[in-house]
Order: sequence, then C-alpha cells, then structure tokens
Amino acid sequence: QVQLMESGGGWVQAGGSLRLSCAASGPTVTSHGMAWFRQSPGKEREFVAAINWNGGRTYFSDAVKGRSTISRTDPGNNPAKVYLQMNSLKLEDTAIYYCAIRRGEPSQVGRDYHYWGQGTQVTVSS
Repeated sequence: QVQLMESGGGWVQAGGSLRLSCAASGPTVTSHGMAWFRQSPGKEREFVAAINWNGGRTYFSDAVKGRSTISRTDPGNNPAKVYLQMNSLKLEDTAIYYCAIRRGEPSQVGRDYHYWGQGTQVTVSS
C-alpha cells in the first residue's frame, strides 16, 4: 500500500517563499511520477507541478511557472521524497496542496493519479 505524507505548509506573506515536502512510501514508488495539485475553496483541483521518476523531466502550470521548482530524491530511495519550492507567493496561491503519485510518466490530470496525500494548507496573506 502506497502512502503519501505532505508537510511544509503554513502562513506566509505575499512575496515570501515556502518549501513543501512529500514522502511516498510503499512498493516501487521510486519508479513513479509524482506531482503537486492544489485546491482553493470553491474551485476545482488544479495541477501545479510534476516530476518524472528520476527528476529528468519537470512540468509546471502557467500559474507557478518561473517562480517554482520541483525536485525529488535520487531514484532508489524509499520513501521517495518530492519537494515543491514556491517563491514570490501570491494571494491566489492560497490553497490546500496535495501530493500525488502514479505509475509511469507524470500527468497533469488528477484522475490519472493512483494515490494521494491528505494535503497541506498554504495561506498567503497581504
């Protein structure tokens, strides 16, 4: 059974930075694509960033591109860990951030993911 645990959320002023972490444990997670999604009140869940199994390919939504990075621990590490560094945070970045994992290449579509974490709240204040 694959389990994911996010951490690193909290309160931050606009313009600040946060680093979110996700630890994925379970069979064969080291070869899986991992991603971050977020959901704000009253809005649908949206893709934020994703990374393939060895960190060689990364993907970002237009909303965070240029001010965020995604990275992960070396292949073979179990639990596998993925990090989302977000800079120049904006009020609209306020959301619950979810880590997700799937077999094979990462996807920007939430329903393609097999396992999800519980989420971590990020609140950006002015």
